[in-house]
Amino acid sequence: MSLTLQRLCELALELPGTEAAESWGAPNVKVGKKAMFYWNPKWDAPVFKMDFETRDFYLEADPETFFTTDHHRNWPCILAHKDRIDEDWIRGNLRQVWLKQAPKSLLKVHEADIRSR
Repeated sequence: MSLTLQRLCELALELPGTEAAESWGAPNVKVGKKAMFYWNPKWDAPVFKMDFETRDFYLEADPETFFTTDHHRNWPCILAHKDRIDEDWIRGNLRQVWLKQAPKSLLKVHEADIRSR
C-alpha cells in the first residue's frame, strides 16, 4: 500500500497536542507551532525531519526507500518513496520529532500520563 498525505497526517495527529496545519500551501501537522513533516509535491514524497547523521545512515542502509535531493541536502531531513515506507518507521520518526518539538508543558503532561498508567 502506498502512503498518502492524508494517512501521514492521520498518523501524526495520533500524537498529543498536534494540529492540522498548512505550510507553503501544503497540508501538514504541527506541534508547538512547528511542522512535523512536509510533503514534497515535486517528488510526490514525504519529507521527514532527522539529524544529518541518521539521514546518512538511512541513505546508505536503504537507498530503495530513502533519498535526498539537491534542494534538501543541506537540511536535516530525508525523503521517502511513498510505496516503500513502513508505517511503524513513520510512527517512530514522528514520535522522535514530537519529543524534540513539543512544548515543555505538553511534555510534562505526557510524562505524567505515562507514569500514571
